[in-house]
Formats: sequence, structure tokens, C-alpha cells
Amino acid sequence: MAEMENAKGSTLRYACGNVLSFFILILIGVLAFSIRLFSVIKYESVIHEFDPYFNYRVTQFLTKNGIYDFWNWFDDRTWYPLGRVIGGTVYPGLTLTAGSLWWLLNSLNIPLSVETVCVFTAPIFSAYAAWATYLLTKEVKGTGAGLTAAVLLAMVPSYISRSVAGSYDNEAVAIFALIFTFYLYIKTLNTGSLFYATLNALAYFYMVCSWGGYTFIINLIPMHVLLCIVTGRYSSRLYIAYAPLVVLGTLLAALVPVVGFNAVMTSEHFASFLVFIILHVVALVYYIKGILSPKMFKVAVTLVVAVGVVVCCAMMAVLVALVASSPTKGWSGRSLSLLDPTYASKYIPIIASVSEHQPPTWPSYFMDINVLAFLVPAGIISCFLPLSDASSFVVLYIVTSVYFSGVMVRLMLVLAPAACIMSGIALSEAFSVFTRSIKFQMPKLLDDSDPVPGDIASANSVVQSNQAKVEKHSAVDKSEGTLKERPQKKSKKKEKEPLEKASIKSQIEKKLLVLPLESSVLAILLLVLLGAFYVVHCVWAAAEAYSAPSIVLTSHNHDGLHVFDDFREAYAWLSHNTEVDDKVASWWDYGYQTTAMANRTVIVDNNTWNNTHIATVGTAMSSPEKAAWEIFNSLDVKYVLVVFGGLVGYPSDDINKFLWMVRIGGGVFPHIKEPDYLRDGQYRIDSQATPTMLNCLMYKLSYYRFVETDGKGFDRVRRTEIGKKYFKLSHFEEVFTTHHWMVRIYKLKPPKNRIRGKTKKSKSSPKTSASKKDDRVKKNPWR
Repeated sequence: MAEMENAKGSTLRYACGNVLSFFILILIGVLAFSIRLFSVIKYESVIHEFDPYFNYRVTQFLTKNGIYDFWNWFDDRTWYPLGRVIGGTVYPGLTLTAGSLWWLLNSLNIPLSVETVCVFTAPIFSAYAAWATYLLTKEVKGTGAGLTAAVLLAMVPSYISRSVAGSYDNEAVAIFALIFTFYLYIKTLNTGSLFYATLNALAYFYMVCSWGGYTFIINLIPMHVLLCIVTGRYSSRLYIAYAPLVVLGTLLAALVPVVGFNAVMTSEHFASFLVFIILHVVALVYYIKGILSPKMFKVAVTLVVAVGVVVCCAMMAVLVALVASSPTKGWSGRSLSLLDPTYASKYIPIIASVSEHQPPTWPSYFMDINVLAFLVPAGIISCFLPLSDASSFVVLYIVTSVYFSGVMVRLMLVLAPAACIMSGIALSEAFSVFTRSIKFQMPKLLDDSDPVPGDIASANSVVQSNQAKVEKHSAVDKSEGTLKERPQKKSKKKEKEPLEKASIKSQIEKKLLVLPLESSVLAILLLVLLGAFYVVHCVWAAAEAYSAPSIVLTSHNHDGLHVFDDFREAYAWLSHNTEVDDKVASWWDYGYQTTAMANRTVIVDNNTWNNTHIATVGTAMSSPEKAAWEIFNSLDVKYVLVVFGGLVGYPSDDINKFLWMVRIGGGVFPHIKEPDYLRDGQYRIDSQATPTMLNCLMYKLSYYRFVETDGKGFDRVRRTEIGKKYFKLSHFEEVFTTHHWMVRIYKLKPPKNRIRGKTKKSKSSPKTSASKKDDRVKKNPWR
């Protein structure tokens, strides 16, 4: 009867725990969604940043024209005169997800606009990511750690920065796909189920569709498989977890147009194939070991290893040949920047010019993951007690993500889930130790004659194992002494009972790491305060630091709140006051927004696939006015847009980005040299600036009539008076400047009519062919 009651009690406790966990997960999902709505509540429902505007424009096209037109869409509004094949150059996961969600809602008679669906896609998937984190951490260290990790991820600022309402970028769905793929891999590794292995390949396929960061998965999992093989942890479950992923996942990845044959032809994927071969060699060795005698096994192993070495050498030779044929050794520019942090600054300035590709500072770690940075080491230690296949994977995950986040600040987003998982494990283990210590030292438990009460759920397993051992030993003693010591049985049993109970209690306390009562209570209070500090920081980051859309800016001063809506003002002017087929030139940062909001053709945009085209625009901005006009005129440009923050103190303007224009332009056109724009190695725009700087197009378009604002021409960003205050434009005319002077639009003046008298005079003047050639060389804007 007692056993039946205990079984019923444990079953009821298990059911109640599952129900409670379910409701906690629902609350975590609501928290993850609601904390990302500050941008909508404080500002308005609007798309943020730059890249999301392209994704929004593509989603609009998909919902209007269908999937087939989307795959074959040639966009002539971008990269004029080259254009862009959208279906073959974009990761379609985000677009297809939001388009499917919009179609589903409209099918259910919920008439939401495409923009509204795009705005709220990221908060919805943040809830999914929190639930996926729970599943992953549960597979590693149990339900308690899973719930803790899920609530940490729901609020972590690093993830909030990329998933607030309006942040319609690839990472909005990719982080969920990343975590869910890792969960299915661990689930397959723990169960050896081919069903979960197939789901793992499908999740990897969704990740490939969503983000170029899928290469992190296809390199991290092979590293873990190789680690398991080297440490002697090979099993059939490991084979089932990895082999279907490589075969089926690679085939599915090749179906994505933007990836295609890169899934088998680039160096980012070679590690997975090499580990795939090693895994099969090891599997063959284990299989032969099970069916052959020891002597035959040695011979067979020699043969298998020899054949395996030959195959590996042949594969390595093929890979080396493929890698050697590529100038970048088969690696993409961003991958080389991760492996060699100095590579981009040396060879690819277009990558180094992006702010999110810069290495992070130490304060950014505290800003983005806060107290989790201090809990991660404790989580790593907990994963080694004991070390399993699943815990070794998350340890490898945190180590690699820490390295990559230190190279590129954008990859702090990959670090965030790993930090939440480790911190969840650390907090769960710490609470388990402290609460168990309190239970063991409560006065009720000390006064109780039974040292193993049934209400201590955390100690049940250890207690039962100790009881089983004691009962086993007593049964052995009983059977040996039945014939000899039967008269003294009862007296001996009474003497042994208190001794056995005391020894059991001491063993339990040692195994369960029971701490002093005061220390346990104090430690729990400190952990609660730490959690409260984390919550306050995350709410502040979500409300203040990461909720403001870059297209609408605000500032607070003694007059109150000021809103700067200059970007939308400028794009609206372009949309209403220019012809539909007019071309607009600007730096590539504003290409996506110009195409999506003004519906005008741009020369370059944020895709940055053609370095020469971007260098042409950079050269034009770095050249004198006449040479710049000739370059823009050759590209059929009608308007030039520049962003200027000198009046209101907006630091991310084109003057601060100008040196990158010089470097990128000089990388293709050698006559543009960075030292010509620097005075003694310093970048200046005041009276000490170089003549080349004062006469370049970017300087003139930014500071034209700027002195009229305050009579001095004081730049609030650079905190100095400009060097050249009074000048006129001969080849450009100002057509629009926004209210706060943040966006300025200029129109190219038409070329002057030729005068026949001057033409005849120039013909009559004797010139040698060499002098004519020199004139043509001087007038060539490309050199």
C-alpha cells in the first residue's frame, strides 16, 4: 500500500509539474512578445533601420504577385544600370514566413496589412525562440534549467536589439531556427530517433532559407561530432544524429537559389564532409569489432584505416585543388573576416565600413547580456558535473560564440542564446543546492526521526539509492546469519537501525552538498536581487536603447521632446516631386529606404554585392564638383541625396562616413588617396582641412549655405567651425532641404550648350596630338 501511495504521489507531482511548466511557458511567451512592443507604444507601427525596408518591399511583391513571380523577379529599381535578380540573391525564409502568415490571417478574415504583419513578425518569433531554448536546455539539464534559460532569453537585450517590433530583418526568424536546429540535434543525440534526425534536417533547411549564418551550424555540429569521436563517445545515436543531417540537409540547402552549389563547393562546408567520412570510418571499425575475432579484427582495422587514409587523402587533394583555384581560398569575405579579424580592414573596406562588423567593446558585453556574463562560467562548470554528449555540445557552443562575438559585434546575437542557456543551468543548479540545504536544516526535519522524509523531492533519488544499498547489505547479512544467530536477530536489528539511519543521513548530506542555513538563505536573496537587476536593465534597454526606429529620431532637452522626421520628409518629397524613372545617387546606406519609400531607382544599395559600383559612387563623392558631375551624368543620375547632421548633432551622417567613401573609392580608382584628405593624419573639416577635402563634392553638398543657419557655420557633430563657409555650386543646384537640415537633395544641372565660335577657335588653335591626349586624360573622371 505504501508503495502504491508513493507511486500515486509521484505521478500527481509529475502531472502538476507539467501543467505548471506549461503555464509558465505561456507567460514567458507573452513576456517575450510584450517587452518588444515599446517601439510601437512610444513611437508608431513602422519598419526600422535600413535592411528591413528591402525585406518589406520584397514581401509586398510576394503577396501581390505570388511565389513564381517572386522567384523570377528582376528588379530594375536597384543597382542601375545593372539591376538585380531578387529571387536568386535573397534568403527567402523571412519573406516566405511573413507572406504565409499574412495569407493565413486573411484566410481567417483577419484583414491585417502586410506592413503590420512585418512589424510584428519579430516579436512573435522571439516567443518561439524562448520556447525552443526551453526545449534545448531541458534536454541538457532538466526542466528547471530550461524554464530559467527561456525567461532569460525572452528579455536579453542582445536579442531584443534585433527583434523589437518593426525590426523586420533575417535574424528575426533565424535565431529561432538556430536554437530549434540545435535542440533537434541534441534530441536525436539523446534518443537515437531517425524521426528527430529528419526533423533536424528540415529545421536546418529553414535556417538556410533564413540567414547566411547557417554556416555556423554546419561547422559547429561537425566539431562536436569530432569531439565525441576523439573522446571515445562514439555511439549509434551519434551516427543517426549527424549522417542524415549532412546528406539530407546538404541536398535541401542546395535547393535554395542564393546558396545553390555553394553548399558543396565552398570552404565553409568542407569540414562537415570531412567529419562525415571520419564518422563512417569509425562506424565501420566498431561494426567489424563486433563481428570478428581479436586477431581478424587487427587485420581488418589495418585494412580499413589504410583505405580510410587513402580516401581522406584523395578527398583532401580534391579540396585543396578547389581551394587553390579560388583567390580567397574558397572562403567568403565575411568568413575570412571572422577567421582573420584584420582581413577586412586590409583587403575589403566595404565590409570593414559597416558598423556592425566592428569588434565590440567590453561595455557592450555588459549592455547586451548584462549579468549573464558573470553566470556563464558557473554554467560551464555545471555542464561538467557530469559531462554528457548534450552538455559538451553547449560548452562548445558557448566557447565558439564567445570568440565570434569578440570579432564582430553583430554576432553578439549568436552569443545571447548560449549565454542564456549557461546562465539558466547555473541558476537552476544554484537554487537546487540552496533550497535543498534549507530543507535539510529546517527544525522540523532535524526533529523528525526519519532522516529521509518523502517531501524532499530533490533528494528522493539519492535517498532511495542509499536505502536500496542498505537493504541489500542487510538482506545479505540476514541470509548469512539465519542459522547461527537467529536468537539475537531482533536485538541486533534494533541496535543497527539508528546507526544505519545516521550513516544514511551523513552520506546524503555529503552527496547533496548541504550548505549552512544562513549562507543558503543569503545566497538565495542575492540571486533574487541579481535577477531583479537583470529585469530592470532589460526593460530599460527595450524601452529606451533599442526601441527607437532609426528613420524617426527623437531628443530630449529643456523644451521637451523633439521629433526629427527628416528621412520620411525627404523620401516623400522625392516620391511627389520627381519623375518615376529618375535616378537617385546616395551612399549605399540609404539605397533600400530610397527604393522602398520613394519608389525611385538607385545606383547602389545595402546589398553591397558590386564593390566597383560602390567605389564609383565613393569616387564621385570624393572628387571635385565638375569631375563628380561627369561621373553622375554618365550614370544617368538626376538627383544626389546626402545626409547631414551638423545642425542638429546627428553623428551618423555622410561627413563622418566620408573616409570610408575615400577608402572604397581608392581601392578601385588609385587616383583617390586617403592622405590627400587628412592634415597630419587627422580628419578635419575646419580651416586646417586640406584643399582636396574642402573642394570635394561631399563637403560642398553638406555645407552649402550652412553658414546661413547661425552666421558662423558651427558643426555640432565635429564641434568646430567649418573651413570653407562661402561658396557657390556650378554643376549642382539645391532643390530640397528638410526641416532640420538632416537630408539634402541636389539636382544635376544640365550640360551647357556648346558655342560655335569657341569651338572654331579651339579648332583653329594649333595643338599637337600629344597635348590633345593629355587633355583627354585630365578630363577622364575615372582616373
